Amino acid sequence: MKPVRSLEELKKIARKLPSKRVAVVRADEVETLSAIGTAVKDNMVEAVLVGPEKGIREAAEKADFDLDGIEIIHAEDDNTASIKGVEIVRSGKADVIMKGLVASSTFLRAILDRELGLRATGILSHVAAFDVPGCDKILIVTDAAMNIAPDFEQKVGILKNAITVAHALGIDHPKSTYICAKEIPYEKMPCTMEAARMQELADEGEFGDIIFDAPLALDLAVSSEACRIKKINSPVGGDADILLLPDIEAGNVLYKALIFISGGELGAVIMGATNPVVLTSRADSAESKLCSIVLSSVVAGYQAGGGS
Repeated sequence: MKPVRSLEELKKIARKLPSKRVAVVRADEVETLSAIGTAVKDNMVEAVLVGPEKGIREAAEKADFDLDGIEIIHAEDDNTASIKGVEIVRSGKADVIMKGLVASSTFLRAILDRELGLRATGILSHVAAFDVPGCDKILIVTDAAMNIAPDFEQKVGILKNAITVAHALGIDHPKSTYICAKEIPYEKMPCTMEAARMQELADEGEFGDIIFDAPLALDLAVSSEACRIKKINSPVGGDADILLLPDIEAGNVLYKALIFISGGELGAVIMGATNPVVLTSRADSAESKLCSIVLSSVVAGYQAGGGS
């Protein structure tokens, strides 16, 4: 598969691939059903809706989502709906789990349950695939939403999760970096020292056949002109696919700047569980919610085909 260079390309691919099934927890929400309804109508995914049946049907009517042929599993409250949603995925009757009108804490608690959840060996992390005006490729940003202040080992896991998403998007050798404020290791900036340690791991093959160079400042990661002016010769410089951020504050600032200042759209997925998780923000646009569903389904297809 050729690298996916835009979210529109991603949608086209999802229409061609065998549809994956999304279990929506507390689907009795108009915005959620608008997004999943569009994805179902355009043959990008299938869906099973979990939650209060009466509320789901009322929300579907407002969202103009035809429920003919759509399975509804009744669950009165957040906890019951979350447990049932996880059960559906564990049993193989769905490939992706999505948060609807359910408290994030309840939703994630069911996913992380040690006996009955969707725990895997890695760390849960948020991976966003951005389509930004003026950029001719998808830009992967992590972690802007899940991990507040990850330690070094957790950042290693976060990068691995992002690499899986890149591979699912057809990027065989993702150009990756750890974003810092300085492009050389500097003891007074701990993140640059971590980036240097990560470079050592990359050189040893810890992340597979990727192209890694770090630390890099953001301008050097995305701008060839900045590299030219600063005389930086980097295999990643100006063409990064994956931007690993040092903490949630840096990630969140970049995430929102790309949306609200640059006019970017995104699809996002929570990685690290046995199956992709869709956990969108209330401020995400309807288009971003749709793209998050589509991205997660494409990742699920990649993992089902043997990708890690």
